[in-house]
Amino acid sequence: MSETEKPGFFKRLFTGKSDAHVAEAAAETAKLSWWQKLKTGLSRTSSQLTTGIAALLTKRKLDAATLEDLEDLLIQADLGMTTASAIVATLKRERFETDISDDEIRKVLAAEVEKVLGPVARPLDIGSDHQPHVVLVVGVNGTGKTTTIGKLSAKLTREGRSVMLAAGDTFRAAAIEQLKIWGGRVGAPVVAGEQGADASGLAFEAMRQAKDAGTEILIIDTAGRLQNKAELMAELEKVIRVIKKQDPTAPHTVLLTLDATTGQNALNQVEIFGRVAGVTGLVMTKLDGTARGGILVAIAAKFGLPVHFIGVGEGIDDLEPFEASDFAKAIAGIGE
Repeated sequence: MSETEKPGFFKRLFTGKSDAHVAEAAAETAKLSWWQKLKTGLSRTSSQLTTGIAALLTKRKLDAATLEDLEDLLIQADLGMTTASAIVATLKRERFETDISDDEIRKVLAAEVEKVLGPVARPLDIGSDHQPHVVLVVGVNGTGKTTTIGKLSAKLTREGRSVMLAAGDTFRAAAIEQLKIWGGRVGAPVVAGEQGADASGLAFEAMRQAKDAGTEILIIDTAGRLQNKAELMAELEKVIRVIKKQDPTAPHTVLLTLDATTGQNALNQVEIFGRVAGVTGLVMTKLDGTARGGILVAIAAKFGLPVHFIGVGEGIDDLEPFEASDFAKAIAGIGE
């Protein structure tokens, strides 16, 4: 093959860059695009904070009363008492009774939020120790479980992983059909039954089919459950028991989807689903539709569970690995 016939030759000719440089530039463009989505998605949360901070500083220096008002503002933004207290303590230690700009306070805010989020910002690790690696997705109605499964399966299949989906939300015909559509889009087979079918039986069958097919990853959807309904949570426990009959080590990953718009209620969901299902990681959705994005900080401070992904839109690429620094800057309204 001549040089001019090699893939990427004309791209290199006109850009003056190698394929590696072109790929790097494309990745940077994608990151910038995601940063803009994240910043826009968290704009309601950051606007509430930045407006409130600016209003406080037009009245007085950073005295005790201002710090108390600031702490109240941070708690009202769902950041949680622990993080709010840490931010106020830093400002009191470093800038008490001095003039300070709202930009300086927002930098401290971003730094303290990143301290909380850094330890929980961990990628989803699906190893090869178990085949299939079973991912169970849980959460209450409306948190975006099925959509999250579709987006996650798209990412995994793009990586060359073999994926099978199980439509375990047997209460809703729409959920079954939605998962079938996602499976068709990403090329993943879907194990499904009729509406009203036994969810634990379907999970058992999906495990059997995934093993027989040599599938690397099995992702199981579950019905949306209110965390305060004991009988529904008991059914989820049954699904897990049945999964363990096929593989005592499964499920290997239990993802809890959380709707950012629910605010403080998300804390209760993490606690109860963690106890019942053994949640191993979180996916926070709908950050683009709320002024309560700070709740993710409160959850991280209280539970320390890994946050694998966040969602700021409905598109197939609007689920991205969680980055603590980007989130902290976006919520504080700083950065390009």
